[in-house]
Amino acid sequence: MKTFNELNINKELIEKLKKQGIKNPTPIQEESIPYIKNKKDLIGEAQTGTGKTLAFLLPILENLEKNNKMIQTLILTPTRELAIQISEVIESLNKDNHYKYLTIYGGKDISNQIEDLKQGIQIIIGTPGRILDHIKRKTIDLSKIKTLVLDEADQMIFLGFKNEVEEIIPKLAKKRQTLCFSATMDSSVKKLAYKITNNPISIKIESEEKILDNINQFLIKTIDRQKRDMLCQILNKTNPFMGIIFCRTKVRVDALEKVLSERGYSCQKIHSDIIQSKREKIIKAFKNAEFQYLVATDVASRGLDINGVTHVYNFDIPENVETYIHRIGRTGRAGEKGETYMFVDPKDTVQLQEIEKEIKMEIPRLELEHISNTECNYELPKLKYNKKIKTTSKKK
Repeated sequence: MKTFNELNINKELIEKLKKQGIKNPTPIQEESIPYIKNKKDLIGEAQTGTGKTLAFLLPILENLEKNNKMIQTLILTPTRELAIQISEVIESLNKDNHYKYLTIYGGKDISNQIEDLKQGIQIIIGTPGRILDHIKRKTIDLSKIKTLVLDEADQMIFLGFKNEVEEIIPKLAKKRQTLCFSATMDSSVKKLAYKITNNPISIKIESEEKILDNINQFLIKTIDRQKRDMLCQILNKTNPFMGIIFCRTKVRVDALEKVLSERGYSCQKIHSDIIQSKREKIIKAFKNAEFQYLVATDVASRGLDINGVTHVYNFDIPENVETYIHRIGRTGRAGEKGETYMFVDPKDTVQLQEIEKEIKMEIPRLELEHISNTECNYELPKLKYNKKIKTTSKKK
């Protein structure tokens, strides 16, 4: 394994990384950084939690012309949360204000963004819709950018932003470096990636199994009307330091968060109907461990890199294996151990079979005793485990 020094990252950045506890590059960083520094186009495939953000940010910051106040880099992300996370990583490396960057997304006052753009921004991190809005208003000039980053390309397509991305591309400098990063690379992602790049270097990091190795996965067979009580049993048993509970829809998030709050659990919710300013406050509070459970739709399954998440609970089974891996990837990060629990209704059988086939394992089953009308602040029936579980929980 190479060091950051061997990758020719400057000492100032290396010291800032060390202060954050980052001493050695991850495989995607080790493979990608030399090509990006040499201004090659690149398509990188690596799972969530493998360090893709620093893989492109470090060489971009190295190549930035500090005295050039034009926009030099555009980083497109599918969600506001991911845009904010990337900007936070830049900020952690920018204590001396070497780099002028701006995060652009909907839900924020566009007039303030326009004023900020006049100050000489070098790096733009934004979502496709708001970037297009600025292009149409002629408040942003991307004709001279040197580097385009398409981050989480698979999610960009999944969320329906392919047309917006293709509308933005012609507005960019033709002679540019294009970097495309994705957790998965199906035919639609590959088609888009190769369309916008020029003779790219392709890098694939086989890390899915390593991620899963750090996570103890468990499955609970149930029916929908018993899910809430069974979830409460599991929450009481595991009592995680921090946990994320995933639901399939905004309505189900609202309903579950209300029930959990009424039963005395420390929780808040996040989904796309919650105004952006409030979402940011909730995420910040969760990062600071001000509450124990985040109840979320899949808007939170990508881009949220939160230390301390020890457990993930799939209240609803995810739609596909990619979403399953992204959800459970919120725990077991940076070599730490994590635990996940998934509640499966009989109607979910086909989806479960597909997930287990892809991850090449049968998820261990837990059996819960029959319960009815259980209020979870009362003493609960004991869990019957098929196998002994080592928990990573910590009393709050």
